[in-house]
Amino acid sequence: MTISAAGETRPTNSGIDTEATIPWDDVLAAYDPVLGLEVHVELGTNTKMFCGCATEFGAEPNTQVCPVCLGLPGALPVVNEVGVESAIRIGLALNCEIAQWCRFARKNYFYPDMPKNFQTSQYDEPIAFGGWLDVEIPAESGEGTETFRVEIERAHMEEDTGKSLHVGGSTGRIHGATHSLVDYNRAGIPLIEIVTKPIVGAGERAPEVAKAYVATLRDLLKALDVSDVKMEQGSMRCDVNLSLMPKGSDTFGTRTETKNVNSLRSVERAVRYEMCRHGSVLSQGGSVLQETRHWHEDTGMTTAGRPKSDADDYRYFPEPDLVPVAPSRETVEALRATLPEPPAQRRKRLQSDWGFSDLEMRDVLNAGLVELIESTVAAGATPAGARKWWSGEIARRANADGADVVSYAGERGIEPAHVVELEGLVTSGRLNDSMARQVWEGVLDGEGAPTAVADARGLELVQDDGALEAAVDAVIARNEDIAQKVRDGKVQAAGALIGQVMKEMKGQADAGKAREIILARLGQS
Repeated sequence: MTISAAGETRPTNSGIDTEATIPWDDVLAAYDPVLGLEVHVELGTNTKMFCGCATEFGAEPNTQVCPVCLGLPGALPVVNEVGVESAIRIGLALNCEIAQWCRFARKNYFYPDMPKNFQTSQYDEPIAFGGWLDVEIPAESGEGTETFRVEIERAHMEEDTGKSLHVGGSTGRIHGATHSLVDYNRAGIPLIEIVTKPIVGAGERAPEVAKAYVATLRDLLKALDVSDVKMEQGSMRCDVNLSLMPKGSDTFGTRTETKNVNSLRSVERAVRYEMCRHGSVLSQGGSVLQETRHWHEDTGMTTAGRPKSDADDYRYFPEPDLVPVAPSRETVEALRATLPEPPAQRRKRLQSDWGFSDLEMRDVLNAGLVELIESTVAAGATPAGARKWWSGEIARRANADGADVVSYAGERGIEPAHVVELEGLVTSGRLNDSMARQVWEGVLDGEGAPTAVADARGLELVQDDGALEAAVDAVIARNEDIAQKVRDGKVQAAGALIGQVMKEMKGQADAGKAREIILARLGQS
């Protein structure tokens, strides 16, 4: 046995490399994964869960604190009503039962970033329990999707802890740091912890299911408008519990908990890595240690944290300073009436309304363009036009700048009305597609609205049929060999002539009209 930093004993697994991994296929051949996902969501309330301190992200350290959230003697907490309502709405959206009576509890443990030395949470009486969430993953056939149901054990209310900053080391972690700083601004911010039941049966798709679940949950919480769900800022983070059981067994193995994974991609990678690491330990005849693990985005690996405690170790007891929460059935039903259309159902409706293929809708979703396209269509654009202009040049530029399209458009003042105006210039016959792209570039460069850019750049289709006919005749005269092919019935050869006519007229000709004139001149009309 060895003694850990926490003063607890651990098995030594003597002679076994507990950080090694084995190939993915070897894991799948011998074991079935069991997942458990715990997602912590910071609520977007104006004040903390038990006091009136602000919750603004990025404020100066230790400026949003008071005696209550610092746990000073004599300070008494008061429950945030909006926080409770948000918890109930989340529970309802997850198809949970809402408790008619529940209590807060004290979860006792020491950590420097927790000023009270306990966390006000819920233990055996959560606000919501017994729900489910359906997630969609690509079908194994490669066409369409299939649904995987994730059972929800509970969703309970609690408060967030503060934040430690370890200074002087190369990793940002306590090991190797010269000193640590603590910011208590986050301590007391309302949290909802959503805990799944053990997820079995996913097999080789376990990493994919985990990612899809967190993504679906994020979309749902965003639609509920209870959190900004910014994983990069920590307002939504996932703890990945994983164990392996031998093929044919129904006994779960020892789990590890990879803490605070803060991106969808990392959730998937963490599951896959831990499956390969667990498989290595077990294949060597060792025992997996029940512990927390740290995820490293740069290496795609986990490292050991601390021994993982069980519930009994936290010495839960009812919070004596808070009255029980007992929402009436009328209140619950009133909150149910505020639930938005489920995101997955909404996406299917919009896809049908817009006439997008599965591939087109997937690309729109991946680019985060659903809301922009919806508002642009509502402003008067066609769905195809809205998708084309938002997902083209503006998406390319946003990606090059490392920004999402919505943020990029907002920074440059690009609005749905600009897309509607641009599309109108094309359908009215003033601009062809090539000209419209030039105009859109000008709009993105801050030159003004589409019409103003077109005016300033002198972009307009030539409407003079005589000038177009003269250009056609000149091109035919210079390209008699191509013209003869068209006369002989090879109509597709007209494309080369059309390109030269467009060049002759500096891109300001109507390509469709040019084609008509060329074919008429060459006896193919």
